[in-house]
Amino acid sequence: MIKLSNIDKYIDSRFQRTFILKGIDLEVGQGEFVTIMGPSGAGKSSLMNIIGMLDEPSAGEYYFFDEPVHKMREKKKSEMHKNYIGFIFQAYHLIDELTVYENIETPLLYKGVNSNLRKSLVAEMLDRFNIVAKKDLFPEQLSGGQQQLVGIARAIVGEPKLLLADEPTGNLHSDQGKQIMNIFQKLNEEGITIIQVTHSEENAKRGKRIVRIADGAIAADELVK
Repeated sequence: MIKLSNIDKYIDSRFQRTFILKGIDLEVGQGEFVTIMGPSGAGKSSLMNIIGMLDEPSAGEYYFFDEPVHKMREKKKSEMHKNYIGFIFQAYHLIDELTVYENIETPLLYKGVNSNLRKSLVAEMLDRFNIVAKKDLFPEQLSGGQQQLVGIARAIVGEPKLLLADEPTGNLHSDQGKQIMNIFQKLNEEGITIIQVTHSEENAKRGKRIVRIADGAIAADELVK
């Protein structure tokens, strides 16, 4: 599903080249649940942004379902991102001016889904995450855990093939974090491929494989025992 080959990401200044990622080779099959770990500044978020087509590598090749992302025009990449990828962030990134219902509906509007189908898909998400009673509230009226549930609902409402989660439990207390990880395991069992970045060894063990990054390079790639 995902194949990264010799991916570099660097910043050139006048006198030197600073590498954020160096020589990344990574393959992720459909249905996997992979965790990316490493110290702050190791390049984890940069790698996620490249996989999520939010950023471009400086060098190397990226294939998504055998399509060469590194050769794609912006418009095609944007279409791929919209139709195949869901993103969950540590800071939720909900739209403050929109209600819970409208936040979840937003990706469907971007995809041009018709009104009746939108209603039924959003209703399904509200029901699934037990947030029907919160549908008319705004993000600031929710707890952190509730905001992250809305973030997950928004990420999966369009039925993406790939879910990218960048420190999804970083701002939550432990019970809320466990609830979020339980949801991820269930989604993975339903067939969604998940790549998460986390500092938590406990959360990492919920997945099937851990890729450890140090200084912009893959230091280890191991199956969860």
